[in-house]
Amino acid sequence: MTVSKSEYSELVKKASPNSKSVVDTLKAFVIGGIICCIGQGFIQLYTYMGIEEKDASTWATVSLIFLSALLTGLGVYDKIAKHGGAGTLVPVTGFANSVASPAVEFKSEGYVLGLGAKIFIISGPVILYGTAASVIYGLIYYFFAR
Repeated sequence: MTVSKSEYSELVKKASPNSKSVVDTLKAFVIGGIICCIGQGFIQLYTYMGIEEKDASTWATVSLIFLSALLTGLGVYDKIAKHGGAGTLVPVTGFANSVASPAVEFKSEGYVLGLGAKIFIISGPVILYGTAASVIYGLIYYFFAR
């Protein structure tokens, strides 16, 4: 049986669900905004406790990373991400989730060959290329923008 390109396109169109991009965009905006508000709440809490604002920002980031990893381990973050989409991936919580998810998934294979070998399977390229890009940008800045 041979299928032409136009027939194949029609079959794909029938089988593919319609995208609700406006609704998905609003959900991502709201859930991402809530995550950012929680981060701002941490900053205000830590400054209220007497920590300088610069250090409070660092502690807020650490708190969000911890909270994201904890919720990932409990299986809650994936449910939030199902509705929030990119709103949960863009903040630092998405990065923490990308590190914690493989750890949870591969822990049954053992600590060395499962958890240890697979923990950076998703975030590894981000770390690698982010570090390489920062070195290149730093060198460009050092030699040309001084």
